[in-house]
Amino acid sequence: MMEVKAGRYNGGAKLLHWLIVALLIAQYIFAWTMPHIGRTVPKSILIDCHLWFGVVILFVAVIRLIWRFTHGEPVPEDGLPPWQVASARATHWLLYVLLFAVPILGWINASWRGMSVTFFNLFELPKLLATRATGWGWTGDVHVSISEYGLLVLAGLHIAAALYHYLVRRDGVLQRMLP
Repeated sequence: MMEVKAGRYNGGAKLLHWLIVALLIAQYIFAWTMPHIGRTVPKSILIDCHLWFGVVILFVAVIRLIWRFTHGEPVPEDGLPPWQVASARATHWLLYVLLFAVPILGWINASWRGMSVTFFNLFELPKLLATRATGWGWTGDVHVSISEYGLLVLAGLHIAAALYHYLVRRDGVLQRMLP
């Protein structure tokens, strides 16, 4: 992976970052307002939107990871303590892992429940396992748990760190990702 020499992220990285932010905000709104998905719950527009946006998030996460590997990242700001650089990198990579794990677990759970996963009803994605396949009922609970206790916590930590750099340290870390 190459490192970008300039002190800011390039336009593609910024676009993908803020697109993921917008998609995640919409996704959590859908998730928290849609009915609980149980055996007898009919599909609704909120459930459809949740599934559609999950597909889009996974797609954009793939593009974003490819972009990261092919375009690198800016070198860290001068004067940052090594522990901050290391924790920022760890947080970023954990966010990437969760941007893949959460939608894939949702897709697995939809398959297990017998729900079709489509891309805005244009085409159907393949089922990842058979309906009610033995041993896969846990995927919905883990999907919810890691999205609420993993992804939200890491995103909150990421936001708090950006605000710390802007308001307390007054360095250029936050400005590197601003449009």
